[in-house]
Amino acid sequence: MTFDTGTARKIAKLARIKVDEDALPGLAAEFNTILGFIEQLNEVDVAGVEPMTSVTPMRLKRRADVVTDGDRQAQILSNAPDAREGFFAVPKVVE
Repeated sequence: MTFDTGTARKIAKLARIKVDEDALPGLAAEFNTILGFIEQLNEVDVAGVEPMTSVTPMRLKRRADVVTDGDRQAQILSNAPDAREGFFAVPKVVE
């Protein structure tokens, strides 16, 4: 598949990007270069390669799954711009 200036114009319109008429051939050439690179990637043999999320093996930090009561009401409410009687106070939005 190759891109021509008409296709580049349509893609620019769909992306809501203003591209001058004289820049469309260059944009089409860049699209063709990107597609060529993708075709090169499709030629790579990846049979037997497991998917990975990072190039270095890492494990997530774990903590004990223990139920606690929290008891942080004062700390949490200290960040509130307006707190009354142990709750966040917010302006009335429904009349």
